[in-house]
Amino acid sequence: MTTTAGTPRTAEPPRTAERTATTEEITAYRAAARAGLPPAANDQASPVHAFVLAHAEADRTVRSLIAGQEASVVHLGQDIRLRRPVRPGESVGIALDVLGARREPRGTRVAVRTRLTGHDGTEFAELVTGALLVGANGIEPFGEIPQGSAPAPAGPPGEPATATHELTPEGIRAYAHASGDLNPIHLDAAAARAAGFENVIAHGMSVVALVCEEIADRYAHGDIARIRAVSGRFSAPVPPDEPLDITLRPDADRTVVRFACRTAGGIAVKAGLAEIAPAPEGDGPP
Repeated sequence: MTTTAGTPRTAEPPRTAERTATTEEITAYRAAARAGLPPAANDQASPVHAFVLAHAEADRTVRSLIAGQEASVVHLGQDIRLRRPVRPGESVGIALDVLGARREPRGTRVAVRTRLTGHDGTEFAELVTGALLVGANGIEPFGEIPQGSAPAPAGPPGEPATATHELTPEGIRAYAHASGDLNPIHLDAAAARAAGFENVIAHGMSVVALVCEEIADRYAHGDIARIRAVSGRFSAPVPPDEPLDITLRPDADRTVVRFACRTAGGIAVKAGLAEIAPAPEGDGPP
């Protein structure tokens, strides 16, 4: 299967699904994401909860491309853009399509777009997931792999900030159950070693969710619903019980925060960026 360069096309018809996030699920996810931080200031859903709703179907979509091949899936990057947060109890429509595939030395890079629609039929979130199908070489290139673009800085940079956390095996396990991502490399040391890691590793999106919590606390008066976009590229695993250093670099008006996460092994999340909506009328400055 081939296409003209620049023409998006999927390997199969777009997939659809439906999910509902309960208040309990949203609360449990925020608690798992905030390990090491005080309780959340409100009960709004994390921007990363849009990924939680879409993850299972996105994973099935990606794995359908390698049916019959010996290959593993590595999450390379994630972009999430929202008009509003996920609402508890609403039925969310999920529609996915594969934007493109490109061969690389280790396998095939793919990009999957997911759109979330609320009960009123209005789209409220769009996600683009980048993944590498390691060892997959039977997929013909097609479509495009989007290149993310960051907004221009708003004047001079603001004051940078840093935070250090240590993710524990217990915290990683709690996040796995709160997110529904029970991949054994996060839960079982033997499975992690078989995959080439020294021990279990944290979920990449748990690190992004933690960063969102730090950003909300520092720059949005604790109101995580004001984070309307978040993105990052994953470059190294995050092991438990080791310092994870988060660097936050806000713009002068605190509407864009760039971030990076580093462990002793190197940069774990790079090219991180979050966009913050203005405070609701009547709120004081963050």
